[in-house]
Amino acid sequence: MRKFTLLAAALMPLLAHAQDDLVAKLANNKSDSAAKKYIFTKVIDLDRTSVKNQASSGTCWSYSTNSFLESEMMRMGKSPVELAQLYSARMVYEEKADAYVRMHGAVAWGDGGSCHDVINMYAKYGAMPQVAYTGLHYGTNKNKFAEFQAMCKAMLDAVVSNPNGRLTPSWHKAYDAVLDAYLGPVPETFTWEHRTYTPKSFAREVVGIHPEDYVELSSFTNAPYYKKTMLMVPDNWAFEKVYNVQMNDLTDIIDNALNSGYTVAWATDVSEKSFSWKNGVAYVPEKDYDDMDENEKKHMFDGPKDERHITPELRQKAFDNYETTDDHGMHIVGLAKDQNGRRYYVVKNSWGTDKNKNDYGGYIYVSRAYVKYKTTAILLHKNGIPDDLRKKLDINRE
Repeated sequence: MRKFTLLAAALMPLLAHAQDDLVAKLANNKSDSAAKKYIFTKVIDLDRTSVKNQASSGTCWSYSTNSFLESEMMRMGKSPVELAQLYSARMVYEEKADAYVRMHGAVAWGDGGSCHDVINMYAKYGAMPQVAYTGLHYGTNKNKFAEFQAMCKAMLDAVVSNPNGRLTPSWHKAYDAVLDAYLGPVPETFTWEHRTYTPKSFAREVVGIHPEDYVELSSFTNAPYYKKTMLMVPDNWAFEKVYNVQMNDLTDIIDNALNSGYTVAWATDVSEKSFSWKNGVAYVPEKDYDDMDENEKKHMFDGPKDERHITPELRQKAFDNYETTDDHGMHIVGLAKDQNGRRYYVVKNSWGTDKNKNDYGGYIYVSRAYVKYKTTAILLHKNGIPDDLRKKLDINRE
């Protein structure tokens, strides 16, 4: 048991998914001429709020899924509210701490989470507007979580070591005090547009979504199709299950959703050399990067290239051998075509809008092949799923 705890601690830096680490890893995936050689035409362009910046935190899952909920408000004809990403995260850190202690430390710790975490916290704790809970309670104007998370982990490891031979309830109070110190105490009530709300009443009366209407799906060959299976990624600390569909169903579902006016929360791997944040393009080259010559590597993003044919077996192999990891969460908000007619998903990120860092001011165009290959999960409103697939999954329409 103790060996596992030490291993989890050693792996913690790999599981945090902080923006700075990911951006640094992707810095060389670029071309100086990509913006001129890719010509994208929007086909579907759904409503969404502005691009945010998660800064030095691994809270992409909260930023992306709250962005998704903001688009859901717009789809329902509501005025969008920027939701407090760190309120969702705060509630997750409380729940995750309980899981960590109950599992004797054998749960991945860090900033990371999953799309379903935001829905689950919304259902249990409600929501708040960003202005009512910024999470910036420790002298900075943007997220900077390294010290905060180190403090949380050290405290929880002290609890797990069980020096008294029996746990006391006091650790909860001490841990909550750390959350309060770094993120700020959670107000019981707050004022929004001249009315007073609790987080639950704000979720019910202002946001207005129904958590039971949202489903999460993925695709694995080692589990029965059209049944639920465990999402086997480290950040699934809540041990949630997802609907398992066939690989091509993933893009069929996303296409149907976008065509029906629904956006999609997307969890994926961004560790590939063919994912260029600077150029705002992700695709799957025909050759593995290690098999390319220097000229091919140099010109990877100099306009559209032929892509590898993705099969369910190739997708599963990449997941099983750690080529595909649960790196990042983003928000699919549209569909576009390049000059050759190939389709790409328009994806909103949470790494800011600096055009020196990204050619499209916070967006990336992702090929369908990349989505088939590297998706770890998608989350959307159940009505965005095609009728035939919903019947196979035994999901009723709203």
